[in-house]
Amino acid sequence: MTMPEQMDVIEISHPGAPEVLKPARRAVPVPGYGEVVIKVAYVGVNRPDALQRAGVYDPPPGASDLPGLECSGHVAALGPGVSDWQAGDSVCALLPGGGYAEYVVCPAAHVLPVPSGLDLRSAACLPETCFTVWSNIVMRGGLTAGERFLVHGGSSGIGTTAIQIARALGARVWATAGSDEKCAACESLGANAINYRKQDYVEILKAAGGADLILDMVGGDYINRDLKALDMDGRLVFIAFLQGSKAEVNFAQIMARRLTVTGSTLRPQSDAAKAEIARQLVANVWPMITAGKLKVIHDQSFALKDAAQAHARMESSAHIGQMVLEVAGG
Repeated sequence: MTMPEQMDVIEISHPGAPEVLKPARRAVPVPGYGEVVIKVAYVGVNRPDALQRAGVYDPPPGASDLPGLECSGHVAALGPGVSDWQAGDSVCALLPGGGYAEYVVCPAAHVLPVPSGLDLRSAACLPETCFTVWSNIVMRGGLTAGERFLVHGGSSGIGTTAIQIARALGARVWATAGSDEKCAACESLGANAINYRKQDYVEILKAAGGADLILDMVGGDYINRDLKALDMDGRLVFIAFLQGSKAEVNFAQIMARRLTVTGSTLRPQSDAAKAEIARQLVANVWPMITAGKLKVIHDQSFALKDAAQAHARMESSAHIGQMVLEVAGG
């Protein structure tokens, strides 16, 4: 596949609101050892992109300063030592950054095949959410069949993915959301929806026996409420703190009920750790997709040049499911 020398990208001109995202031209990246270059068809739009744009989530050392942590497209070039892929392969990938561009480079071990029957738009929505959900609710949280699972932000990309994976694993699922429309979306995926503006999720979960696992991206005053909602030996996993990361906690309850509090961020993890998550996704989650047990819930698609509009919609929390930027389509 012949590549040009220059490409269109979206840069963060300076930290700030969505309008600081600006079109620019840059050199097409060259793959190093163990890397591939992907000609981007679609790139997922995620909360970490907005945090990076705002100046509070720096890319790891060596990563592109462009936003964009997941994409779909076709392999355009192979670096030395890469034998698992060929030019032209249809793929999706977890990226260290750089996705808001026509071409992006990433480790070959973080590239996954597009699941059978799935189009590239849907495939672009898989890596960031599936890596995050699987590594936190299964690898870290230990969710098993029959357990009670609660996810906050149930209508988000992470939330809709978590509901479906947990259901496919045989768990009983509850999800919080902030409107009747969003609750209906959660219920359509098999969750018991809780409108947090009208209902107390703590009381609902306690009445059901308590949650065995909670996936929280909210933080703030949810931290103590989550602990109250857990059953004995319950696990609380944090992946973000949209309402703050600090709380005054009585740790005696953690001892008395043998609770586990943990969490993770995906982007700073080692290449080897991400490669292991990728291996588990292909073995466990990709079959869920081909079997129809896990579907991508789409919100809207935007042109690459309209990335600022996509960020504004995401930060309004009006979206249900996942958004993408269309780069080359396909």
